[in-house]
Amino acid sequence: MEHRTLIFGATGGIGAALARRLVGAGYAVHLAGRDPVRLAALADELRAPSSPCDVLDEAAVGRVVAAAGGALAGLAFCVGSIVLKPIGRATAADHLDAYHLNVVAAARAVALAAPALKVGRGAVVLVSSVAARAGFPNHSVIGPVKAAVEGLTVALAAELAPAVRVNCIAPSLTRTAMAAPLLANPAMAQSIAAQHPIPRLGEAEDVAALAAFLLGPDAGWITGQVFGIDGGRSTVRIRG
Repeated sequence: MEHRTLIFGATGGIGAALARRLVGAGYAVHLAGRDPVRLAALADELRAPSSPCDVLDEAAVGRVVAAAGGALAGLAFCVGSIVLKPIGRATAADHLDAYHLNVVAAARAVALAAPALKVGRGAVVLVSSVAARAGFPNHSVIGPVKAAVEGLTVALAAELAPAVRVNCIAPSLTRTAMAAPLLANPAMAQSIAAQHPIPRLGEAEDVAALAAFLLGPDAGWITGQVFGIDGGRSTVRIRG
């Protein structure tokens, strides 16, 4: 049987775009997501196996990994959160919950899948944010958490080499359901888009395209890297 790529967060915008891209290129996938209705619809569309899963439930994650097979071609952890609050309003629970979802859950998913990834000589893709390295107001919860995802990336890349490659993608604001509340005001969305040297917001397909490459054989000598998919926002300054 062909080794599969396990996609956590497959019902989100980036996860679904990645699943469609991989299946379209002829690769096998196993879909995991928290919303069973949307997951079933995507699985039916792609004719792919799927498992409902809340990544905060480690036992459920273990069952998904077992269902995906004893050898994995890859794992994409497309689960995350956007917590934007002034530091004075952020609670300890905000910080801990964001860390648990974005960092601990990712680490546990990779730990549980590591034996199958080693058998399949697979690759891992994690998702950070432009806010991990660039400072923005109201990002004191999510910025440090995404920086921790990048730290997790290089630590896992070192530990799992040479059998498993681990890389990370750091997008700027991307049009997904999770970001929809931030983009509900068209004027605000346009203002944010204009802050990018390439003056638009990200699309799920932008991130999925790089994720698919990093999971594939053409990226066979790339590990421990963080790639910005951010329209140049993290490194290029434009006239304001």
